[in-house]
Amino acid sequence: MLPYWHGLPRLGFYFGKSKGKPNGKKSAPEEKKLYLEPEYTKSRITDFEFKELVMLPREIDLNEWLASNTTTFFHHINLQYSTISEFCTGESCQTMAACNTQYYWYDERGKKIKCTAPQYVDFVMSSVQKLVTDEDVFPTKYGKEFPNSFESLVKKICKYLFHVLAHIYSSHFKETLALELHGHLNTLYIHFILFIREFNLVDPKETTIMDDLTEVLCSSSGSSGSSNGSGNSSGSSSSAGAQNHVKER
Repeated sequence: MLPYWHGLPRLGFYFGKSKGKPNGKKSAPEEKKLYLEPEYTKSRITDFEFKELVMLPREIDLNEWLASNTTTFFHHINLQYSTISEFCTGESCQTMAACNTQYYWYDERGKKIKCTAPQYVDFVMSSVQKLVTDEDVFPTKYGKEFPNSFESLVKKICKYLFHVLAHIYSSHFKETLALELHGHLNTLYIHFILFIREFNLVDPKETTIMDDLTEVLCSSSGSSGSSNGSGNSSGSSSSAGAQNHVKER
């Protein structure tokens, strides 16, 4: 992994189901997406070819590779969120939303919980922290086997981490700009999206809300044609069609 985070403040922070469907309610007029401005999309801290970086190296076990990368992304996204956490409050972010999608938390009994963005992120981070430090789920000792459910758990983790990234862009990009950390955010986003595409870890329908950004960032990195490509033209058109409705997940 590249050392993205030199110079980032070392702030601390800490799963459940997620479902979604349009509820037919008209959304408020959408604000201009500042993170799509060319002067900001071209900002990143390295021009490294991330498509090569995410590929499974020879002689490396797939689960080991997924575990290593997932744990690293968890720490990096946690750290990125912590830089704007003081601006993400119960008052400023009364729901966990990204673009026109509102996310709900589902507890272990399947109960739907409407929560503020900081509460949702705390649920995500605390749950992922518990998983990645569980020796029975993310084994670190030689000879210890990964559980049969490992890939499905990694997919859940990546889905929720995507929600956090989407919220940062949608609700806190101005603060990220003010901190001059948008290059770090863009670099992390490109790396994460190419990783989940490479191993089909997140349903493209889940990432549709950020197709416009994905297309700009990943195509400018020379990676627009990789894997499932949630940044393709059909995905973009479906995203545009969904902008007239608020979604729940």
